[in-house]
Amino acid sequence: MTEPSTASRTRSIDEVRVAVIGGSGLYRLFDSGTETSVDIDTPYGPTSASITIGERAGRRVAFLPRHGGEHSVAPHLINYRANIWALASLGVTSIISSSAVGGVSPAYPPGLLVVTDQFIDRTTGRADTFYDRGTVAHLAAADPFDPELRRLAIDALTAQDENFAPTGTVVVIQGPRFSTRAESLWFRAAGAHTVNMTQYPEVVLAAELNIGMVNLSFVTDADAGLAPAAGEQGAADPDAVSANLVFTRLRAAQPRILAAIDGILRALPAEFEPRPLIAPEHVRAVLGRLPVPAVLPVPAVPAGVSE
Repeated sequence: MTEPSTASRTRSIDEVRVAVIGGSGLYRLFDSGTETSVDIDTPYGPTSASITIGERAGRRVAFLPRHGGEHSVAPHLINYRANIWALASLGVTSIISSSAVGGVSPAYPPGLLVVTDQFIDRTTGRADTFYDRGTVAHLAAADPFDPELRRLAIDALTAQDENFAPTGTVVVIQGPRFSTRAESLWFRAAGAHTVNMTQYPEVVLAAELNIGMVNLSFVTDADAGLAPAAGEQGAADPDAVSANLVFTRLRAAQPRILAAIDGILRALPAEFEPRPLIAPEHVRAVLGRLPVPAVLPVPAVPAGVSE
């Protein structure tokens, strides 16, 4: 069921406190026909896809596929501000995001889940703040992912006996191309564990609206390929990244990823309150901005006037 939504329509939807942002390979969260779909106009243009709302793991959840329903939006073209603003307008205060990542460290091999705690931004030109007009607000970003949500996720994955890393630093690159070998080695030397194209600016935009976020990454590959060991000069890494490898492994891992998300949803207290990193009045001002209509009316041409 699809329900078009403007700002006033959004206010009539029952509040949704938790959302899941699906990364590559995760385009649906609910059984077909059990969800409500809403299209929300935002001040920043359209979201990646319609937001679906339904029941998952005993919780009422909003779901948004980051790349669109058919993986049609490239990483550098995702409208991150529209996505986060739309979720905030529904009342969301916590987000579980899923991501596919490459491992640039031997300690983060393919098949590992990662509860990311830090990022290194190597993107360019992305709109990465809500406070670029009217109000200046400086976000404290030392711990960009919500520490309490991360603790809950770690406890949930431990209870499931999952193979996961409780911390991880991700380098976020511009995309859509993958890394060169030199870049991959440089990222590892800088202290990164994984590489991805979408985790920035998503997490800081959520924090700017006082939404807590926890990221669950799945390592699909070894990025450009880990450097050959001594005596193996030029040896090919069978886990070196390709689009086919990424999507093949994501399909195989989807039951694990969904089970992990379900565990985190069950562990999340109904009364969870995120960190207030930005003054509430500044957040209210951003959420009070008028949406941009999806289609602008074409003015009529007066009679006798040529176009």
